[in-house]
Amino acid sequence: MTLLAGCDSKPKSDADALAGTASAPTDSRIPPLDSVTVQAFFTRTAPLKEHRRDAQQFYRERTGRLAWFRQGEIVPQADKLLEKVADAKSEGLDPATYRPLTMDVQKKFAALRAAKKGEADPNLIRQTDLALSALYFAYAGDFYKGTVDPHINESVDWSVKRNKIKLYRALQTILQERESTYPYYEFGSLHPEYDRLRHALSQYRALQKRGGWSTVPAIRKLEPGQTDSVAVPALRRRLLPSAGATAAVGAGTTRSASQSALYDPQLVGAVKAFQDRHGLRPDGIVGMGTVEALNVPVDARIDQLLLNMERWRWIPKKLGDRYVLVNIPEYKLHMVDGGREVFDMRVIVGKELKATPIFSDKMEHIVLAPYWGLPVSIVEEEIKPAMLRNPNFIEAEDMELLEGYGAKARPVPASSVDWANVTKENWKHTLRQRPGPKNPLGPMKFIFPNENDVYLHGTPNAWLFNKEERGFSHGCVRLEDPKKLATYLLRDQPQWTSERIDETVAAGEEKWINLKEYLPVYIVYFTSWADEAGTVHFRDDIYGHDKALEQAMFN
Repeated sequence: MTLLAGCDSKPKSDADALAGTASAPTDSRIPPLDSVTVQAFFTRTAPLKEHRRDAQQFYRERTGRLAWFRQGEIVPQADKLLEKVADAKSEGLDPATYRPLTMDVQKKFAALRAAKKGEADPNLIRQTDLALSALYFAYAGDFYKGTVDPHINESVDWSVKRNKIKLYRALQTILQERESTYPYYEFGSLHPEYDRLRHALSQYRALQKRGGWSTVPAIRKLEPGQTDSVAVPALRRRLLPSAGATAAVGAGTTRSASQSALYDPQLVGAVKAFQDRHGLRPDGIVGMGTVEALNVPVDARIDQLLLNMERWRWIPKKLGDRYVLVNIPEYKLHMVDGGREVFDMRVIVGKELKATPIFSDKMEHIVLAPYWGLPVSIVEEEIKPAMLRNPNFIEAEDMELLEGYGAKARPVPASSVDWANVTKENWKHTLRQRPGPKNPLGPMKFIFPNENDVYLHGTPNAWLFNKEERGFSHGCVRLEDPKKLATYLLRDQPQWTSERIDETVAAGEEKWINLKEYLPVYIVYFTSWADEAGTVHFRDDIYGHDKALEQAMFN
């Protein structure tokens, strides 16, 4: 995948034809493109205004020299730009967005062809140069940064640091004199994950052209070994015909020779593979949830791929050599080191009304045997009514009440508070739960200071990780195996052995450990992705972020 890659087998385009006619005067006879001219061109329409600064900086650094003409001929990069824009759909972009700019370029090309050799209007040459730059900035801006700005459109709820690229610098590099030095590879790939989604998009569109897939009738419950003359043949039609056609779409099995009503092992395997790809319990039991996922139309899955390709445009191109990534809809944490995933683990995220925010920051500390400082919202919404029911609730839950904050805080009895009148506004205390088995943070927490006051931590309720849908927290991320993460991150501090970590936690005395190197943490929201084998996975839009982004992108 390259930004301006062309195909030699294609017929000559407008730019190819122009390159052979040399109809333009030599560059030295063309007045430079001054800032006033560039400003006027890039303020004609709202879409062009978005790229005014890039255009001005681009031509300023060229001292106004033409960019797309060399020795009186248009450069081959122009043709390759037009080819790439024409293929925008394969990148999940809408070709219609660039049609007015493309038509403007083609109109100017036609006028240049009509001129006698060496007699083309110098102003037409200059306007053609600007039109090509405008087309590049419009397309490249969408390709690299996305069609929706998540920092402006708050409805999409995305505060991860954005992908940064200076488009004018990228264009300067692409327009180098020797074609063999064009660094296409630098501008052709955003992330391997994006590339895999792009490939999946092509596969699903091919399925769409073939009519999509069949639906499955409502099934109350179908277990392996049972027979059903309606449901089983429908499942075969839905899953087995596509198996082997594409790893991204198929169930990972071969076409069944049997058309019987028996829910046999082959079909069970196909169902389990489908369930696994859709975040369902892969037990082979077909119920309402599995049928609902089976009956999502291919058009909806294509839209889902497009939404998540857009999100990858927002992600920084360089995530770091070592980082933690939490994908909320997947309910999973991924530890990446040296550019590869070293392990993952299940997580619990915020419930819908206490959604885990999407953002990035850097982990600085690990806290063993942590206190849990209760947020004021929980004090008002949960502790207040509990204390009104049972005045001994705080002590029974191994909590302590402090007056004041920080080092100046001192213990006070719970009876000193007028609980009936507690509000967020008048709360002047600190309420915290002591380290121990009742502490909801579990044995440790991982701190990356942020305005959301969100962090990673353990939990005493390990049984919740057996559930497939794990939206139970107040916004923080609970880890299935916090010690595994801590042990891995403290490998460069050999004094913190596994045994010492256990001893410190058991002692019940809070201990802060500073990481030697801050660790990037990305809390993201992807409802579809393709793994390294090319298998495409889908998850439910648990917070409605897909719906909001769909509204912003498609409407």
